Amino acid sequence: MGGTDALFGSVMSQTSHARTRYGTGDLDRRFSVAPMMDCTDRHCRRFLRLISGRALLYSEMITANALIHGDAQRFLAFDAAEHPVALQLGGSEPGALAQAARLGEAAGYDEINLNVGCPSDRVRSGRFGACLMAEPERVGDCVAAMIDAVGIPVTVKCRIGIDEQDIEYELNRFIGTVADAGCAIFIVHARKAWLQGLSPKANRSVPPLDYGRVYRLKEARPDLEIVINGGIETLEQCEVHLRHVDGVMLGRAAYHDSYLLSGVDAQIYGDEGPRPSRAEILERFLDYAEAELAKGEPLHHLTRHILGLFKGQPGARAVRRVLSDGAAGRLNDIAPLLHAIEALGADASHIEAAE
Repeated sequence: MGGTDALFGSVMSQTSHARTRYGTGDLDRRFSVAPMMDCTDRHCRRFLRLISGRALLYSEMITANALIHGDAQRFLAFDAAEHPVALQLGGSEPGALAQAARLGEAAGYDEINLNVGCPSDRVRSGRFGACLMAEPERVGDCVAAMIDAVGIPVTVKCRIGIDEQDIEYELNRFIGTVADAGCAIFIVHARKAWLQGLSPKANRSVPPLDYGRVYRLKEARPDLEIVINGGIETLEQCEVHLRHVDGVMLGRAAYHDSYLLSGVDAQIYGDEGPRPSRAEILERFLDYAEAELAKGEPLHHLTRHILGLFKGQPGARAVRRVLSDGAAGRLNDIAPLLHAIEALGADASHIEAAE
């Protein structure tokens, strides 16, 4: 056994035992954390899972060609505790996306998502991302090929439109075409993407939000599962959106204020039980960090994702300083994380009272 077959055998032996709960496609998408480049890597997702046991997590976008021609095992690696977790792919060639989707399924991911929303120049030059909203037939071909290739859900993340498109007609045409190809689940960022004149960063905030357009999509297509994304910052806002659509996806708010996720299981899913404190989350992450450092993972690859845990809290600046400054230049030294826990403990009475 060699090549791709060897990869299939390797990753399946590592992860198949953890897939029994979610591998059937019965994912609950009421709350999810968006795929974010340079953010939602495996360390970030493992950290977020310590805060919410129910949120659906997404990988960073990985291009189909990177998986096929690169180190797929490194790109696809994740901890079994991350489930439920989805893999986001970028690409526009049906055959390549089908092959990449098979790799993702073999690695143990619970969903394959196609990126049709990213507005960056680099992504557009590769003919994928938001520019594909102008080619619904091609997206339909890609989705059909992926659905034929795997037994897990294939979903699409898109915008309400691009550039000068009529968001009523063109979004209906896009969704209808891709749905006809077999996709039943769409994550819709409630902004247009302006491919000319706005940077990727500006495209996250400058185009006006139009939540009503996503609501109308759900009204027009009750047969589809529609998840709304864009500018959502609180669980109270999530509850409002869930009156109109099937799910809510948070991006930057979930990353930069990660303790927000501690209320998801109870407030969104109705689970009982106490929410973990910040100190408890950090102590649990310590076990994971020690194991990763023993494998040679640099400390800053881990600590950079947890700074948002303390947003708005007394003593937060001191804890962040210990984490960021202490991790600089330290490759496999756990001391900065221990010092952060100590700093948090020194101010625990204030932080626990705020919680």
